[in-house]
Amino acid sequence: MLEEKISDIFNILSKSHPDAFCELIYSSPFELLVAIILSAQCSDKRVNLCTENLFKHYNKPTDFMSLSIDELKPYIFSCGFYNNKAKSLIEMSKSLVENFNGVIPKTLEELLTLKGVGRKTASVLLSVAFDIPAMPVDTHVFRVSRRLGLSNGKTPEKVESDLMALFSKDKWNSLHHFLIFHGRYVCHSRKPNCGECELNKYCLNEFK
Repeated sequence: MLEEKISDIFNILSKSHPDAFCELIYSSPFELLVAIILSAQCSDKRVNLCTENLFKHYNKPTDFMSLSIDELKPYIFSCGFYNNKAKSLIEMSKSLVENFNGVIPKTLEELLTLKGVGRKTASVLLSVAFDIPAMPVDTHVFRVSRRLGLSNGKTPEKVESDLMALFSKDKWNSLHHFLIFHGRYVCHSRKPNCGECELNKYCLNEFK
């Protein structure tokens, strides 16, 4: 019964969001890492507007590591939390150059050694930049997974663990994007569009 539910949820999501993809705009793994860090509590659309100008001036680790926070802030101001994000970008770039010769590593363990890089950020980078199976859990994945009864975890790490156990490894990257698109465009936080949701039969949501 559980296997049928898991299979059905994946199939419905894949049909509902066949073109789900990372909406951040980038031209290198490093640019993607920068964009992911900027996307914390900020929309991808806003980040793309910001990085369009930012990457014209700075797009390599050596560029960022030589900047001061005050020099970087004007470029990322509109993304919010600009002081913390500027500090994270500069420190991440320094540790990337000092420890990996400026080359983005391709393992979760190595990525987590970079200053300012957490588990979700590292997992998104592995999945999107290198097509390495990972299960990043952002607010959309967290919310939709719990509403569908795929996890009752109270932390992103627990939801990540539950999803990885339920779905085969070859589905992780696709599932991540499906869940994000479903949360972003259908299963909204406060006013989910339940009338157009094809997963209603599995939903535990109080809005039903």
